[in-house]
Amino acid sequence: MTNRARIIASLAKRHRAERRLRLYGKLAISFAVFMLVYLMWSIFSPGIQGFMRHEVRLDIATAKDHYEATAASVKALAPEAESVADKRDLTKLIGTFAAFEVRDALREGDTEVWVPLGDLADQLLKGKIDKRLPEYQRPINDKQLAWLERWQSEGRIHYGFNTNLFTAGDSRAPEGAGFLGSIIGSLWLLLVCMVAALPVAIMAAIYLQEFAPKNRFTTALEVSINNLAAVPSILYGLLGLSVFLQVFGMPRSSALVGGLTIAMLILPVMIIATRAAIAAVPSSMRDAAFGLGASPIQAVRHHVLPYALPGIMTGIILGVARAIGETAPLLMIGMVAFVADLPRHPLDAATAMPVQIYLWASSPEMGFVEKTSAGIIILLALLMVLNALAITIRNRYELRWG
Repeated sequence: MTNRARIIASLAKRHRAERRLRLYGKLAISFAVFMLVYLMWSIFSPGIQGFMRHEVRLDIATAKDHYEATAASVKALAPEAESVADKRDLTKLIGTFAAFEVRDALREGDTEVWVPLGDLADQLLKGKIDKRLPEYQRPINDKQLAWLERWQSEGRIHYGFNTNLFTAGDSRAPEGAGFLGSIIGSLWLLLVCMVAALPVAIMAAIYLQEFAPKNRFTTALEVSINNLAAVPSILYGLLGLSVFLQVFGMPRSSALVGGLTIAMLILPVMIIATRAAIAAVPSSMRDAAFGLGASPIQAVRHHVLPYALPGIMTGIILGVARAIGETAPLLMIGMVAFVADLPRHPLDAATAMPVQIYLWASSPEMGFVEKTSAGIIILLALLMVLNALAITIRNRYELRWG
């Protein structure tokens, strides 16, 4: 075989290898896109219904208190329900907290009120329970099904947006559970986390990058920080449990303990990101400042930090995004407790959004399945907003100092 033939054969072999590589890349990208679409569909498909609910209109009856008024109003929906079993079945169709809706309506002087249906009735009207099944195979009997169909024909049932999801705390009943308590808890947690971690991270990064002498101690410190960034998050939960709860006796399940624990978790990440942003500043910026008579502190404050600010802000916001999604450390310090009241300050018992999602996912009621997906959608939306904010801040300061 001549050299020309060998070269042609070699080129053909290389071209085939390149085509295979491109094919593998396209297959990998296609598989990743398919899995992403499937993941989003599996979350959004039930999650959209979690933002909606069915309500039934009650004509408020005259009574001594709102409990009696609620019982009489519910009884008026099905006057034929005389036996104890029928009354129990009728009550199960109405939301657990209907009496509070009636109380508020009485205070406003209204004669009718829309109250949420119970979880099983809501799931049946959403198509999650097949009403064509035999009575013994579904959790709603034929008499309850007939009442729901009659109320629909009378225009007593309304399907609309579930505002309770954004105005209430957690509840044992799916129709009364809201996400506001966990949102407020996450905000308190982030506030404590940023107050504790942000100054320490920035000052530590400045010292290590600009002023620390190069010796064994600083080298060991840098290695330790890099290693701490890779430590599993649940170990930080154990650290928070042993230090903040057992040694200092801080309130269990509070946003204060959760924020300090998460601050320890993201502190190494923020130090590394801040150091990388400072190290990316050209040395000519420092030399120019020194040449004009600036001290090292003045050079860092007036020249290095403004130039590094886009990278610093990006690292900080990405650290905040990680803090929002952490669950394991919060489980270890007791923020997994059932909290129905809205936390008013960092010392109140609270929960966070990922923990609330975990609690709903572990609940047996059907309504919590779609509430779990709805909570994931809210959490993803918040993370997307934070990432968009990071990109906006970075681009803005890059244009300003570029």
